[in-house]
Amino acid sequence: MPTFTDAHGIRIHYEAWRVPEPTAVVQLAHGIGEHLGRYAELVAALNEAGYSVWADDHRGHGRTGVEQHGGDLDRLGRPGPGGMRAAIAGVKRFGEVIRETEGDDVPLVILGHSWGSFMTQHIVNRHPDRYDAVVLSGTAWLQLGYTNIGDLNKRFARPGGTAVEWLSRDPAVAEAWVADPHTTDRTLQQLFGWPQSFSLMTRPSKRIPAELPLLILVGSDDPVAGERSARALLKDYIRRARLVDATLIVYEGARHEVFNEINRDEVRADLIRWLDERFATD
Repeated sequence: MPTFTDAHGIRIHYEAWRVPEPTAVVQLAHGIGEHLGRYAELVAALNEAGYSVWADDHRGHGRTGVEQHGGDLDRLGRPGPGGMRAAIAGVKRFGEVIRETEGDDVPLVILGHSWGSFMTQHIVNRHPDRYDAVVLSGTAWLQLGYTNIGDLNKRFARPGGTAVEWLSRDPAVAEAWVADPHTTDRTLQQLFGWPQSFSLMTRPSKRIPAELPLLILVGSDDPVAGERSARALLKDYIRRARLVDATLIVYEGARHEVFNEINRDEVRADLIRWLDERFATD
């Protein structure tokens, strides 16, 4: 598995699924407590549609975390030196690694899910010229009162169920999460602490180019934030950055992981259609 080394000396593991003459390249940023291996179906669909995909295991997560913590799986998710700032910097640096290989002629799209979407918001705010489009799934408007900091599973708990029923209506998703040694159900606050979690609060930058395409994908039953928060985020991007190509799709009844939902085929098709409309030349 290829790696690059961040500013703190941590080796960040990543994978690249490249296709010949890609329509665009997608940088995938996963969520808290998980790893790039959970996105195989999405990667395959994007590859089949003509898109190369690159994904890293963020600080403390997946193979990066296994190596970082000396194989101690109980410490997975903990970011290590530099904390949240270093995690965000790692995702930003990964985008540079992608550009160094793919070149500047192919469009680069960042797709961030959940925590990955929060870090994406920060990176796009600071470096709005790095990407040719932004996709946010399971995301939130990062202001007080617009994300759930309580029990995410409360509404979905069922007899014989797991602590992660909130991820998807598909029970196999929760079961696979529990069986996966490289996932953890510890929350962002438990892994990073409250001060660093609150450091994620931000609003869209006014320096973002108005023509940057933005797609937001959320489930109406997403307990992390959901439709109300996503609509507030969309409105803020339009108001502050004056985006002229900003789209929100809300999937009725879907929970947090729209790419792992029972209507995942529909979600993937919507994403690829949106990408094709902006980058396909045929």
